[in-house]
Amino acid sequence: MGIDEFLNYIAKEKRYSPHTIKGYKTDLIEFSDYSHRYFDVSVQHANHKVVRSWFAQMMEDGFQPSTIHRKSSTLKSFFKFLMVNRFLEKSPMDLVPLPKLKKNLPKFVDEKSLNVLLNELEFPNNYEGKRDKLIMDLFYQTGIRQSELIELTINDVDFSQQQIKVLGKRNKERIIPISSELNETINEFVTYRKTDSVLNLIVTVSGKKIYPKLVYKIVNKYLSKVTTLSQRSPHVLRHSFATHMLNNGAELNSIKELLGHVNLSATQVYTHNSMEKIKTIYKQAHPRA
Repeated sequence: MGIDEFLNYIAKEKRYSPHTIKGYKTDLIEFSDYSHRYFDVSVQHANHKVVRSWFAQMMEDGFQPSTIHRKSSTLKSFFKFLMVNRFLEKSPMDLVPLPKLKKNLPKFVDEKSLNVLLNELEFPNNYEGKRDKLIMDLFYQTGIRQSELIELTINDVDFSQQQIKVLGKRNKERIIPISSELNETINEFVTYRKTDSVLNLIVTVSGKKIYPKLVYKIVNKYLSKVTTLSQRSPHVLRHSFATHMLNNGAELNSIKELLGHVNLSATQVYTHNSMEKIKTIYKQAHPRA
């Protein structure tokens, strides 16, 4: 009972994405190498002292607390798997303290700037221009993740109901309504697509499935025209979607469903952005502020 069995379990039983599995595998191999090298024990027999030593070493090496928290999550899942299979009685993670996380509010682009980008900025009148405009529209108008956009197919678009079907984390499907304008944009774009060989909605100029690096490059290129934010990634558009929805009166639970969050706590971070905006307006407008 070890790493291979655990990875097989999260792939077949939990149906984690290949990206997540790759991250878990990397974390466990790193921990296994450390425990063998410095404590001469296998990862299955490592106790809380081994884990604490590994985390302390990472802190000394300059790793961010968020990285250690992520690796801790991997180890917690692994040791829980061992407990369920009666290999362990108690998880060593129960005795491992974690460094405090710095609370970073999600970065987002203001509504005015995004309106300029999507309504006033001219995109090239060719396939690439139409594709890039659709990518920006989809991210901002639906709040989907980069991986969800890449996997989106023509069959996932219901033009009659004006909605898209998204396959999210852990293969959970959700339905997201789209505006009549976006519905029409997608419909028109389908005629421009450069391929019939793949069903993916967004494809490269050569007709192949688009890939993360290109998506990031496109988003970064156009966001740089309207914002000075250092972060100009697809996730910033997802943050912008959620923040603007909240600022315009949407219920938190509705935003949670649209984003595909499992827990409301993941969505509540956007209330902090909204509160910061309220404070700023108060300071600017109230005579006694």
